[in-house]
Amino acid sequence: MRTSRQDGSRLRLRPMGWLTGACALALLCAVAALCVSTWAQEPVRSTGRGRTAASPETGSLAGSIQLGPKLSSRKMRFHLYSDAPVEASKPRPGFEEELQNVVVYLESEDLARAEAPRAASPLVVRQENLAFVPHVLPILKGSSVQFPNSDPIFHNVFSLSRAASFDLGRYPKGATKSVRFDDPGTIKVFCHVHSDMSAVIMVLDNPYFVTPDANGRYRIDGIPPGEYRAIGWHERARPVRRMVRIEPGATTLRDFSIPLAEAADGG
Repeated sequence: MRTSRQDGSRLRLRPMGWLTGACALALLCAVAALCVSTWAQEPVRSTGRGRTAASPETGSLAGSIQLGPKLSSRKMRFHLYSDAPVEASKPRPGFEEELQNVVVYLESEDLARAEAPRAASPLVVRQENLAFVPHVLPILKGSSVQFPNSDPIFHNVFSLSRAASFDLGRYPKGATKSVRFDDPGTIKVFCHVHSDMSAVIMVLDNPYFVTPDANGRYRIDGIPPGEYRAIGWHERARPVRRMVRIEPGATTLRDFSIPLAEAADGG
C-alpha cells in the first residue's frame, strides 16, 4: 500500500501495488501458455545424422557407407585420337569418388505401384575428358537423360542392356542427344569410339533412392511407414540387402558395408 500526505495533516492509503502485481502475473501466465502451445505444434526433429525435420506422417532412413578396399592403382586409357587433349592415363577413383558410385534405394511392390513425381531439372551424363560424368546415375523410371558431348572429338553413346537398348550414333562437341528410360533395370552405357568409356544408368521404380555424400553419409526422407528392403549397391559388389522398418515421425538408422572387387586394368 502506498501512503500519501494531503492537506498537511492526514495520511490516506491507495491500493495500487497489488493491482500492478496481479497484472504482471497475468501477463507471465499468458506468455507461458503461448510458449507451450508453440512448442507442442513444432514438428518432431530427426535424431539421425540429418537436420531435416521428420514429417508426422512419414519416416526417414539414414546411415553411413563403408567401402573396401581403397583403390590407388592407375588405370590405362586408350583412344583413337593421338591429339586428344586428355591425359594418357588416369588414376582410378579414390574413396570419395567411389562413394559417388554407390546407390542406396528401397524395394517394395507397394512403392512401385505408387505414382511418383519426375525430376524437375534435366538429368545429364556428360561426355567429358574421355569419360562419362557422372559414372553412375540413379533415375526414376519414365525419366529422360541427356548425353551432351563436351570433348573436341566425336563420341558415340550406346547400350545393349535388356532394359534399354539404343545407339545414338557419332556426334561432335556441343551436340546433345537424349534417351527416355521406361523400364526399371541397370543400363550399362558405352562409347563405340572409346572402348574404356562406360557409365551406369540405374532405372528405379520408386523415388526413394540416394547417393551418399563425400563422407559416406546418406539420408532418404518422406518414406511411407512400413517394412522395406533397403539396398546398398555398387557395380563391383553384390547388392547388400537389409530389412528396415520405417516409423512415422522417426528416423531408422542403417549402415552398409560394401566390399569392392578390384577392377582389371584397361577395363
